[in-house]
Amino acid sequence: MEVSGKIKVLGDVKTYGDNGFRKREVVITTQEQYPQHLLIEFVQDRCELLDSFNVGEIVTISINLRGREWQNPEGEVKYFNSIHGWRIEKDTSADSDVIPSPDDAPGFEVKADEDKEVEDDLPF
Repeated sequence: MEVSGKIKVLGDVKTYGDNGFRKREVVITTQEQYPQHLLIEFVQDRCELLDSFNVGEIVTISINLRGREWQNPEGEVKYFNSIHGWRIEKDTSADSDVIPSPDDAPGFEVKADEDKEVEDDLPF
């Protein structure tokens, strides 16, 4: 899968535990009608992929979704999700200040004929 957006936060590399597990987080803001702020983790040798990027750049990130189950001491089961990045590229085709309107979305064509009356086919 891929997600695209503007880099909002670019974290530092953090090391955990005795085995030296490394993680670096980036937050991107999608450029759509209702922008989303997505936290994406890059782990181990993938941390260095973020070195050449800066806050404000438009990027496309290849991701994998990860999920895990955890049982607390009381026996209650909880589920957690994370997004792991494994490739990141600068998006040179995007304009950082333009959010496309639904009319400009690929695969959608709006045809309007001012001489015709539009039939309302909604059930309510």
